[in-house]
Amino acid sequence: MGASPRLKFERKITEVEEQIDKLLAQSENNEFDVAGQLRDLQKKLHSLKQSTYQNLTPMEQVQMARHQKRPYTLDYIHRIFQDWIELHGDRKFRDDEGMVGGWAKLSGSSVMVIGHQKGRNMKENLRCNFGMCHPEGYRKALRLMKLAEKFRRPVITFIDTPGAYPGIGSEERGISEAIAFNLREMSNLRTPMLSVVIGEGGSGGALGIGVTDRILMLEHSVYSVISPEGCAAILWRNTDYKKEAAEALKLTSKDLVNLGIADEIIPEPIGGAHSDWDTTSENLKESLQRNLSELSGTDIDDLLSNRWAKYEAMGEWQEVPAQNDDNPNL
Repeated sequence: MGASPRLKFERKITEVEEQIDKLLAQSENNEFDVAGQLRDLQKKLHSLKQSTYQNLTPMEQVQMARHQKRPYTLDYIHRIFQDWIELHGDRKFRDDEGMVGGWAKLSGSSVMVIGHQKGRNMKENLRCNFGMCHPEGYRKALRLMKLAEKFRRPVITFIDTPGAYPGIGSEERGISEAIAFNLREMSNLRTPMLSVVIGEGGSGGALGIGVTDRILMLEHSVYSVISPEGCAAILWRNTDYKKEAAEALKLTSKDLVNLGIADEIIPEPIGGAHSDWDTTSENLKESLQRNLSELSGTDIDDLLSNRWAKYEAMGEWQEVPAQNDDNPNL
């Protein structure tokens, strides 16, 4: 994977790591005994990492979720599942490479796996449009969900997108209708469904594959109706207020669980998912197996009833009686 680029809040961690590297180089060249100093620095580094990653601000969490070395959908598929067979196309327009999906086996059981896919370089990002899907991406996803329903197999979706693509072609082919249709169909799909926010869960682009029985979130992922930059541009007319927007949006995994939207936080290694893909994949696999086992043991009618109840319980509202012009107190 190569060395991960450092974020601004990781500067102190980088400094200690450089001290450790320098000390190791000196010991090799001059045969100094640096075991004591090295041990102290490693303890300092471990403590610093714990305090840093356990106390991230919402905007720092957004930066972690967007990290360019963070594992994407296909990275998890190749580490968690077996016998992956990718399926292509929406049977209406084309194959959107920003949405991948197909059959796979999880501990010997067949499942349908679907998720947003980003690229590692410009060529890949142009091909999959930075994980921002067109209507055909969501229509492909629904086609595969219906296929899973037909064969009574569970559906697992991986959410990682800034949002659905808002370009002219996307609008012409009905991006809003495609997402809205998915929301309706997913709410009534007669098979167990799990979604995992693995990075950035943005707006309707995330919801288009996110109406499931349980919503899981990796520790440093985010899930929001809009990006902090977009929110700041609308409310403050200045993206410099993105930190304040991130705080107000309540987009971290802890916020979402506290609000009753997400159901579980999957822990990441110290340093984030991008620092250790294998450990993150192991944690994710354990959570998927446990949750699927619980959902698969539920009667399908009860499953649908619980799914509807889950989403109906989200949010708060207050009914205010119409004001009487003759008597404002009524």
